[in-house]
Amino acid sequence: RIRHLAHTTMIRHNALGLAVAVACLCASVTGFAVPGTAPLRRYAHQAHTSPGLRDARLSARPAVGPTMQVTSGSERSRRVENDALPNINIGDTRTPEEIVKEGRELLQEGIEVLLKTPPNIGLRRTLLASRAVLLTAVDLANTFQGRGGRVTQEDIERELPSALRLLFERLGPTYIKLGQFIASSPTLFPAAYVEEFQKCLDSTEKVPFERIKSIVQAELGARRIDDVYSYIEEEPLATASIAQVHAAKLKSTGEDVVIKVQKPGVGDVLGVDLSFLVMATRTIEFLNPELRRLSLGNIAEDIRTTMLDELDFRKEADNIQDFQAFLTASDIDNVVCPFVYRGESSKRLLTMQRLYGRPLTDLEAIASYSANPEETLLNALNTWMASVVACKSFHADVHAGNLLVLENGKVGFIDFGIVGTISPKTWAAVEGLARGLADQDYLVMAEALVQLGATSDEVDTASFAEDLRKLVVKVESLDVDVLLTAEQRVGGETSVSAQVAADDQEVTRILVDLVALGQQYGIKFPRDFGLLLKQVLYFDRYTKLLAPTLEPLNDERLRGSIEALAREGDGGVTDVEAR
Repeated sequence: RIRHLAHTTMIRHNALGLAVAVACLCASVTGFAVPGTAPLRRYAHQAHTSPGLRDARLSARPAVGPTMQVTSGSERSRRVENDALPNINIGDTRTPEEIVKEGRELLQEGIEVLLKTPPNIGLRRTLLASRAVLLTAVDLANTFQGRGGRVTQEDIERELPSALRLLFERLGPTYIKLGQFIASSPTLFPAAYVEEFQKCLDSTEKVPFERIKSIVQAELGARRIDDVYSYIEEEPLATASIAQVHAAKLKSTGEDVVIKVQKPGVGDVLGVDLSFLVMATRTIEFLNPELRRLSLGNIAEDIRTTMLDELDFRKEADNIQDFQAFLTASDIDNVVCPFVYRGESSKRLLTMQRLYGRPLTDLEAIASYSANPEETLLNALNTWMASVVACKSFHADVHAGNLLVLENGKVGFIDFGIVGTISPKTWAAVEGLARGLADQDYLVMAEALVQLGATSDEVDTASFAEDLRKLVVKVESLDVDVLLTAEQRVGGETSVSAQVAADDQEVTRILVDLVALGQQYGIKFPRDFGLLLKQVLYFDRYTKLLAPTLEPLNDERLRGSIEALAREGDGGVTDVEAR
């Protein structure tokens, strides 16, 4: 099996090497070095060039600071000198027997990953990775060459986030999604990377319509496309790394719909890349157990689970229907979501009602569709906050493009690919934050955040409260720049839309500042808190745009309903991490 592993690795090792490199980077940017990597590269070269090492076996020996030793199958009586082997810092807590056991389990898992990797995908990913790395290295070299002078460590650290973001975009769907995960997780990743990956573009070339049609036909099974849809528009409404969206009309009802179609081959590529990434992080943790306290392996596994969930459109359909059930149970009729046509949906095909509207930031649309923009905003905010408590999951991506003002004045929530659930502990902290903000009691806010965050240190809550006050004052004093954009519509009409300047970047920067403040006091916030707070900050931006005099936390139209739902939630909040 090891010989087979060596043979298959000739095609697949570059993809695994890329995953190892990314995992090492994720470890290093959090402030930890990954010891033993240079000797490992040297040993890997020896293993490829020396026939005597093809049947190498791992063995461990008790010593001061346990080390790995290799015994050649053809030269068992000879020990390879220590200076030719990686001197891995394994730590003091594991016995040699535990090291051997973990090593065998890791090797077995690596073999299983490689055996499941189709050779054609491994070869294609290797070529793509080589090209992406080369182009990014050339770009980086040109940047430094253009500046002239000696390149310092500070120069490299300053350029690394943008270079990594560009590399991820070139590597395709898996790494674009990984970049978006980094951008949405300021509680997990360094500020420079979180801010840079806000720019990560989830846009790719469109797939030819004939290939899209073939996928739709395969998902419909025995039914012909012409029997289900009167037509499907060839030009997509949108295209991203995982899916392409087309307008269509149902033949049975004549209703306008949109169909979300998974791009060909995406599932195989994501599965391979993510398996390598998980394997790489576990390898790093094996080499340096100290890194386990960062939970790199758990983070990588969460990323894999989250991304693979996005590949199953039936789960997005479930999210939409859960939200619809919440709206019905709560007697909310001024907010809607798309109706899902289950009979015309599957794992790779999602058919939904088409909602006609304009983004929440389109001032002209709100003026023409709603007599009271403030009330429209409150409807959206009220519903979303209530869903956090009373729905199985909450919409975790409420940027302006996913909140529509419909022609009948209602608010439409769309795109439920990213949702979250919140633990009771996090909800209690959010309630404490809201109560403290409303009363301007920063000590209450500080105590709520201390209870929420993971820390073993004694926190000076009075000092923390004062720093929180300064942060809140800073946020409240931010000027809101409104950008007006004129757009020519079909028929010659002109639409004027508005948005808060640098909306995503500003929201992320506030979160990063809060996370950094927590770290000063030894507090680490869970990801579901960051995900939830980011949506709250989106609504704060919309409030400054649409209702600048509104104070949501002191408005009885919002505060009263949320308190009532909090009392009557009946277990609606589940102890599950954000997904």
